[in-house]
Amino acid sequence: MSGEAVTILEDEVRELVRRRGLDPVTDRARVVDLLDDALADYDERAVRGAVPRLPDPAVAHRRVLDAVAGLGALQPYLDDDEVEEIWINSPSQVFVARRGEAELTTTILTEDGVRELVERMLRTSGRRLDVSSPFVDASLPGGERLHAVIPDVTRRHWSVNIRKHVVRARALDDLVALGTVPVPVAAFLAASVRAGLNVLVSGGTQAGKTTLLNALAGAVPQRERIISCEEVFELRLDARDWVALQTRSANLEGEGEIPLRRLVKEALRMRPDRLVVGEVREAEALDLLIALNAGLPAMCTLHANSAREALVKLCTLPLLAGENVSDRFVVPTVASAVDLVVHVERDARGRRRVREVLGVPGRVEAGVVETAELFTTRDGVLVRGEGFPPHADRYARTGTDVAALLRARW
Repeated sequence: MSGEAVTILEDEVRELVRRRGLDPVTDRARVVDLLDDALADYDERAVRGAVPRLPDPAVAHRRVLDAVAGLGALQPYLDDDEVEEIWINSPSQVFVARRGEAELTTTILTEDGVRELVERMLRTSGRRLDVSSPFVDASLPGGERLHAVIPDVTRRHWSVNIRKHVVRARALDDLVALGTVPVPVAAFLAASVRAGLNVLVSGGTQAGKTTLLNALAGAVPQRERIISCEEVFELRLDARDWVALQTRSANLEGEGEIPLRRLVKEALRMRPDRLVVGEVREAEALDLLIALNAGLPAMCTLHANSAREALVKLCTLPLLAGENVSDRFVVPTVASAVDLVVHVERDARGRRRVREVLGVPGRVEAGVVETAELFTTRDGVLVRGEGFPPHADRYARTGTDVAALLRARW
């Protein structure tokens, strides 16, 4: 295809967009109509020899639309369902992940091109990226999550990550179909959520924690009111009564920041029946424990290498809230507040699997939270353990015979 012809068409469309005052992100449909008209006019001029011909008008249409209203050279990767994540280490190093495997692409950008792409992605987010705020987390209009870092925090080039949600599991049945969790375990987890047990989802980066949390939240009864708190909007619930909250960065004057701790506190004033916290990283763990200790059912995610390590970490994070917070309060509170820990991981082939499910009976021995092994992985297969979950009475109130459920055939 003639690169010159596409460049001419793109420049003309950009000028028309500017003259009509359109926002390519929010007015995409109008940009498409404008591009259709511009392409028809271009073809007429090409027939007269006024401009170079377009060998493939359909390809030209897509490329110009991607450049003007999309993310240019990155747009094909966003449109590719097999691509899970896109990251830029430098203008000449653009990587994608397909089915968990990293792949260096042939895409070559420019320094200015990378900056322009990030600025375009941030335009609708209300978030900023500059010397005083060199990191940014934001959601794109399509639900993708953007993370960008600029020099001199990075050595030389802008670092950009775009995490897609290729498969959005809205229910545990979706995870069963994907092979993430066996049917009996999914049935047990759904019954546990309906019974109001507090669930902690643990795992490493890109292990599928948010996807599992989203699926678990899909088991919450429709009559319940859900309040979710996240750093950046990622959850997509089908709940009838759901309010989603996200954090906010400080403005140029250093004011107006809303951290996750504040969101958790405010959520408690919004009459929640269920609290869902996207990810616990720091001192907000204390506010979450206080909410759980008040009898509010909740679910959250946490980075950890195993279910037991997740409990240890949850006993440590609240100590960041201040010197007056003691492990003598935190450890027994964790033991009494957390009911289940579900650990998910990604294997060497990029497949996401639930690896273990622990019950927390509520006891502490020598400063260590006791656990009961409900499901564990042996020889690569998730099997029934010997433990039993807490709060059998809560299962009974929802009409579930948890003992029979755990005896279900695999």
